[in-house]
Amino acid sequence: MLSKAKDMQDKMKEAQEKIKQIEVTGEAGGDLVKVILTGDYDLKSIIISDKAKNEDQEIINDLIKAAYNNAKENLKKKSAEELSKVTGGLNLPPDFKLPF
Repeated sequence: MLSKAKDMQDKMKEAQEKIKQIEVTGEAGGDLVKVILTGDYDLKSIIISDKAKNEDQEIINDLIKAAYNNAKENLKKKSAEELSKVTGGLNLPPDFKLPF
């Protein structure tokens, strides 16, 4: 049983490393704003279209927030997919540590 837990721990570490390498894009306003996040939830870039730059600052801020939230959801889905490969479908949180 302990060896299985150790194997699972090694697989989880491997999956967590893969997740760190993931990059996802979030979009808002029909591609007016795009945000790219890494697997560590680090904001890599914000792309504001020329059309969006003509908008009010408050609207641009809202678009950036919406794009970030979209990227965050995309990252959660990709992270869950990667962890699912390791856990055989168990819904464990990305920061789950073994042994218990």
